[in-house]
Amino acid sequence: MSLGNSSTTASTSDAADTADSADSTAGAGSLSVPDRALYALFARHADADGHAADRRQYRGTDLRVSFDVYLARVYGASWLAFAALLVPTFLVAVAVPASTLAAVADFLETGIPVVSQVGVPAMPRSYAAVGLALAVATAGKWAVVRLGGLHLRWLASARRTDIERTLPGAVRYLHALSSGSESQREMLRKVADSDAYGETAVSVRKALNTAALTGSVGEGLRRVARDTPSRDMLAPFLLKFREHANQGSDELANYLRMESRMLGHRQARARERAEGFLELLAELFIVLLVMPSLLVIVLTVMSVLAPGLSAPIVTPLGSLSVRAAIVYGSAVFVLVVGVGASVLVADLRPADQSTSYRRPAGLVETLRTATTNPASAAVVLAVPAVIAAAALWTLDYHPVDVILLSYVAYGLPVGVVAVHRARLDDAKDREIEDFVHAVSGHVSLGRPFPEAVELVARDVDLGALNADVTDLAFNLTLTTREGLGGAMADADDGTDDDGMGDDGDTDLRSAALDRFVDRVGTPLAEQSMGLVTGALDAGSDTEAVFETLQAEIARLYHEKQALRSSLLVYVAVGWTTALLVVGITVAVNGYVLDGFAQLSSLSGGSGFAFDPTAIDPARDRFRFYVVTQATMLASGWFAGMASRGKYEALLHSSALVTVCYVVFTGAGMV
Repeated sequence: MSLGNSSTTASTSDAADTADSADSTAGAGSLSVPDRALYALFARHADADGHAADRRQYRGTDLRVSFDVYLARVYGASWLAFAALLVPTFLVAVAVPASTLAAVADFLETGIPVVSQVGVPAMPRSYAAVGLALAVATAGKWAVVRLGGLHLRWLASARRTDIERTLPGAVRYLHALSSGSESQREMLRKVADSDAYGETAVSVRKALNTAALTGSVGEGLRRVARDTPSRDMLAPFLLKFREHANQGSDELANYLRMESRMLGHRQARARERAEGFLELLAELFIVLLVMPSLLVIVLTVMSVLAPGLSAPIVTPLGSLSVRAAIVYGSAVFVLVVGVGASVLVADLRPADQSTSYRRPAGLVETLRTATTNPASAAVVLAVPAVIAAAALWTLDYHPVDVILLSYVAYGLPVGVVAVHRARLDDAKDREIEDFVHAVSGHVSLGRPFPEAVELVARDVDLGALNADVTDLAFNLTLTTREGLGGAMADADDGTDDDGMGDDGDTDLRSAALDRFVDRVGTPLAEQSMGLVTGALDAGSDTEAVFETLQAEIARLYHEKQALRSSLLVYVAVGWTTALLVVGITVAVNGYVLDGFAQLSSLSGGSGFAFDPTAIDPARDRFRFYVVTQATMLASGWFAGMASRGKYEALLHSSALVTVCYVVFTGAGMV
């Protein structure tokens, strides 16, 4: 892709590199003492050809330190890794028994093609230990440097994903702004100031900062297009935006309308691909969760025929059999699978369809919102969970049950609060669409926006949204920000005494709408009402703004409902898998384990040579119980993350743990 004239591009790129170097050199004086020392020792590596790709990746990140300083820190960490690996590796190599070294040498001589012919030269143990320690430490140092480059790639990839998620909404916002009278710079400023557009807003902010230095918005857009990690979406959009903006406002508006549609279609295709990947993930999840339980059953059966499974293994925590190590290892594996699958589900869920809750500052506010805010509940309910754990321990419950039941005591109420809040948010999202339609009807009749909101608040029943709309209608009638709790205390009387001039009403309206969005607290409200704030501030036609908003909010609500319906399938997958494992293990415990216990107790006089201690029903039932409970946790995490997120994951996992505990204890198996 050509970003402009080649000579201009080259000179600008060189100038940017020179500016980067100058900034890093100038910034070295303001660094901390460790950073200053690392910079003096390792900054020279930043100009090496081997880090040219890392520099390109760095430009796609949003790190607050220069590339030279970042790389100096990476090299400093690599030498720490070298020192941390050198001595322990040498000591381990010296302490290894001679028989082990002989076995390793024999393996190398036999298995490696060239070494099998040449042979392993004999050398003193100390020489071999030094060589091995240097090799391991050097490999660790190299790995840290490579991880530093990978970290830049991961950051750039995360930014690219966020840009591709938020760019379609930002383009629709710019299209709504384009019907107003604001300049190209002001349109971009409104996108940059909006938190709803994530890394797209950050990129636009960088372009405006560059424009402030160079005096040209076009140059700022061109530089960001050069450096952005989103080469396929944001870079061409910024260049075309600059081109069409120079051709006039009508041409820009037409381009933004067409681009918003194209990006919307592209986003829909990306979501379809994500749904396909999620189906594959769900199938793999089922296999990986059911297999450990089946493995434990097979091991239990085979232990009768394979006495070696009962051989002891000495560990730092004590001695246990091979079969016990495999069983408990299977439980750990299941938990790891559950965590991994939950993280992948969270990554596949569109971020604009995820609600995040923030705990209010202060203990009193946290306690007050504990029944409506899951973030507050997660903090407040930790104390009762600790008390429950202490009580269970006092009542002589097994340590595993103490952990599980205290987890239930914490996860169930937090999950209930999360579900209650989610249902309230869903009700508000349903009503906000009706609110927008009602306001649009009044606006189309020529009524001012504040009057339209007041009429809707008075005449329309919006259910869960009534209090928020009433608050918005009241705030739109205020003449100062004091009533909104804002920082501006000067009254706006239409004069220029406060420096706002005629923009005072606009600022107050924006503050009122911002407060409304905060009160509603859903992604749908933030994305839709934010469009109204910016477009009305830009002087856009009110009726055109609300026509755009009606289409936008209908699309967003439809996407939310479609996503919710598709993800409910994976909630069912999590629960079905968990209950299937419970059924299998209970059946094996009830009808198979006792029979094999009798078989293992047969004497040698009968012609059989079985280990009478191979099957211990009480011991083996407990092991089944541990693996099954691990499966409950993993399945619950998967189902909850697919449903609404981490707080509901607590609810589903706690509920499944409770079901498993009741079944096993009710059947007398633990």
